[in-house]
Amino acid sequence: MPRRVSLPGAEELFRRTGHASETADPTVDPPTRNTTNGQASPRAPVPSPRRSSGRIKHDEKMTVYVTADELIELEHLRLRLRREWGVAVDRGRVVREAIAIVLADVENRGGESDLVRRLTGS
Repeated sequence: MPRRVSLPGAEELFRRTGHASETADPTVDPPTRNTTNGQASPRAPVPSPRRSSGRIKHDEKMTVYVTADELIELEHLRLRLRREWGVAVDRGRVVREAIAIVLADVENRGGESDLVRRLTGS
């Protein structure tokens, strides 16, 4: 009996865990070939309702500084979501959903969006 332990290789540890169609962004069509020079040219994104990224591993990080009162209000909102509607989420998820809402509002309403009006003081 060998005394060596057999460990999985890098291929097993770092393999993809879904089909390519499941991991691709459904709002963007795959690139198409340009017939003049043979290079790939991306298609325009398919318009769809903006959604937050939800509960996935996020590769990018952004630090946002808030006041103590804003942090307490955010925590109260998180607890209220859980208590009144049974939605158990963390503060990051609440912030990502809020960002998605604001981005969709600006995309749909432009200068009439709540964000633009608040930032311009209108």
